Amino acid sequence: MPRFILAFHGGKQPASPAEGAKQMEHYKNWLDKLGNAIAEPGMPLGASKVVSPDGVNDRDTTNRCMGLQFVNADNLDAALAMAQACPFLDTGGTIEVTEVMSLGKR
Repeated sequence: MPRFILAFHGGKQPASPAEGAKQMEHYKNWLDKLGNAIAEPGMPLGASKVVSPDGVNDRDTTNRCMGLQFVNADNLDAALAMAQACPFLDTGGTIEVTEVMSLGKR
């Protein structure tokens, strides 16, 4: 079955610990609904920099990648449906959905 990365970009931090707990509850409920489609646990991401041929630069933090979730889905449309149901969208963020391509056996 194809594997997809859901990359969470931007979004607003919770205004209070209570709001953060509520967001986490919604996220856990979404994960429960995904069930066996979860290929790997979600991974929140910290600060980042951009490496280019010109060197290392600070990244624009307004839309940086905040986390990753790997899911199994029959196709891109099924993975998009999973992303559209994610409560991260309620924070004003976006979710980039990308299929993981196989390079064959090594």
